[in-house]
Amino acid sequence: MTADVWLPIPPEEIDGLPEGLRYLFWDGGADGEQEFPGDPADCAVYVVPYMKRYPVKVRPLAQLTHVRLVQTLTAGVDDMTSRLTDIAPGAQLCNARGVHEASTAELALTLTLASLRGIPGFVRAQDQGRWESGFHPSLADKNVLIVGYGAIGAAIEDRLEPFEVARVARIARSRRTTARGLVHPITDVLSLLPEADVVILSIPLTEATQGLVDADFLARMKDGALLVNVARGPVVDTKALLAEVERGRITAALDVTDPEPLPPGHPLWQAPGVLISPHVGGPSSAFLPRAKRLLVDQLTRFVNQEPLRNVILTTAADGR
Repeated sequence: MTADVWLPIPPEEIDGLPEGLRYLFWDGGADGEQEFPGDPADCAVYVVPYMKRYPVKVRPLAQLTHVRLVQTLTAGVDDMTSRLTDIAPGAQLCNARGVHEASTAELALTLTLASLRGIPGFVRAQDQGRWESGFHPSLADKNVLIVGYGAIGAAIEDRLEPFEVARVARIARSRRTTARGLVHPITDVLSLLPEADVVILSIPLTEATQGLVDADFLARMKDGALLVNVARGPVVDTKALLAEVERGRITAALDVTDPEPLPPGHPLWQAPGVLISPHVGGPSSAFLPRAKRLLVDQLTRFVNQEPLRNVILTTAADGR
């Protein structure tokens, strides 16, 4: 058996790949039906295609019977954890920590500033040749709550710092202290919401976080607050969010939605005070060079039998 690596980036475009492995290109193809580049049983490392539909990403899993490393190019791994029973036992699942922090944090700030300063309204007025001035909220002097203080959450705070916000509160799975201060446990989130002018979601999608932002969560947000979601769509209860924004009590800026892609005619498209971007937190010019560096480092570690980076879990004998 050979040790194949399935890459969604042509291997000749990645400088520094270690010797000792056979590199094969597979990204599913334009229609998701691209033939496999080799025998799936020979695949030791599967790098999951980026920005492909869920069925494409998971299509090879059950046939990769000897895979040792499943490497995503996303920060979230919910597509893979939903199919753990299809992944060979003993395989390590790793995410792309270090690849998306800058780009996603930039978008979180972009959505926040655009929503607060009324940019969507300016664009609509420009399309109609109308000059519509007026006062809009500033990010300065606002209280910001970051729900999900991992690498992306910390990168968001890095970019908040020059904007003279009044305070940043941080939420993660468990309590800890950082150089910037206290990180509250997720159990504190409801008590912190009433003080937040801006709530930024950058939390991973898990069984525990699915539907976290429900009617109770939203009801505890202060009047006029802004919800920014750069996490995953199902973290937010869409029906509950619609109820609040249609009342005009809060506003929202969403890079991710549930369902996704958001279908034509969905009420979120026309909901007042809602700004939507089509899940573009990661795909930017920052992605490819960082993704290549991650792959070179990770595959070098794999060849040298060194500890891998960003290990989320190792599948057990029963596929969990």
